Amino acid sequence: MADTVHSTAGIMPRADIAALDHAQAAPRDVGVALTVCGDIAAIAGAWREFQREADCTVFQTVEWLETWQRHIGAGKGVRPAIVAGHDRDRKLLFLFPLATQPAGFARELVWLGSELCDFNAPLLAPRFSQTMQPPSFKLLWQSITEAIQSNPRLRYDLINLEKMPATIGNQQNPMLTIGVTLNSSGAYETPLSGDWEAFYTAARSSSTRRRDRTKRNRLAELGDVRFFTPDDPKEIASTLDTLMVQKARSFARMGIGNLFAKAGYREFYTALATAPQSRHLVHVSQLKVGARAAAVNLGLQFRDRYYYVLASYDDDEQVARCGPGAAHLHELMRYAIEHGHKIFDFTIGDEPYKRDWCDQRRPLYDYIASVSVTGFLVASQIRLAHWLKRSIKQTPLLWAAFSKCRALMGSALKRP
Repeated sequence: MADTVHSTAGIMPRADIAALDHAQAAPRDVGVALTVCGDIAAIAGAWREFQREADCTVFQTVEWLETWQRHIGAGKGVRPAIVAGHDRDRKLLFLFPLATQPAGFARELVWLGSELCDFNAPLLAPRFSQTMQPPSFKLLWQSITEAIQSNPRLRYDLINLEKMPATIGNQQNPMLTIGVTLNSSGAYETPLSGDWEAFYTAARSSSTRRRDRTKRNRLAELGDVRFFTPDDPKEIASTLDTLMVQKARSFARMGIGNLFAKAGYREFYTALATAPQSRHLVHVSQLKVGARAAAVNLGLQFRDRYYYVLASYDDDEQVARCGPGAAHLHELMRYAIEHGHKIFDFTIGDEPYKRDWCDQRRPLYDYIASVSVTGFLVASQIRLAHWLKRSIKQTPLLWAAFSKCRALMGSALKRP
């Protein structure tokens, strides 16, 4: 009979020592018992049950991160280090989905799946903020890092935690108490209310709505315009293929490397959208003009929030000048309202169109620390890269010049 570790979220099987590494008590005045788990499958049941009540984003769900680790992380040498904390009543208080991975000639402690998560954060029980005050959390964080570091498989040289929001659900993000810096990018969201027509009228000026109608009418001259959400897995996969082709052309125009050419990325998004255990989180859609996919989107749905994650459009000049991307965005907002979502989350990125819909920019934060000489060297390089990126992106003239140079270089590289 296999060993088990009891959790208030259920019984968690212990596959082996590597899967569930060890448990240890956090400092006594914190009153939390920690368990570090190196195998997502071993904790998946407890995780799935906890995320039903915990404050978190869609990017902390077990479905998203298990799919990422299977298709991308495992091939890159990423080792999950999921830290579970139970209070004195043995109730799950938090989950920190962390991992260690190669970073040049060092290893770093990161959020699991960080590169494709628009927001990185722990999962917090609703009572977390009342249970854990900032001074206690600093001691807890020290215990978490020591617990991971004490495992030979999970040792690291530096900590590199990126894209952390200021709040998680209705709670302050406790990670902001340990000395963070601003990320180079912000995030945007807008509350949804009423029906689409009322929302759209309140959000956009009469001149903008008139311009939108003109472009929509021009699209209609090219063929019947309709919003289409495929349901069959084969149709979903085919729609994603179209999105990836369109997006690759967009990346090339901007001089950016093709995201979907990276090992496992195409498989990750396709599996996430089609697998029975995760497809409820994903919404794939097209704006069709006649038989043509004029625009394609992969969005995420979690609780009352719709996440606008990946969008593309047909760059054929005749279609592109009619604004298919904007027309598709309108249909997605209509869809979100009709399906009961209260927030349309544009996620990370400072694209100008987001400011047309959102009143405020949400800051995101990073935390970098070294724990060895090797880690200090790598962390210094990362800090410099972050400073340069933040300086360029937050200076409009520099960012415009950088974007233009990048596009020119990308165009030059495409020439035979």
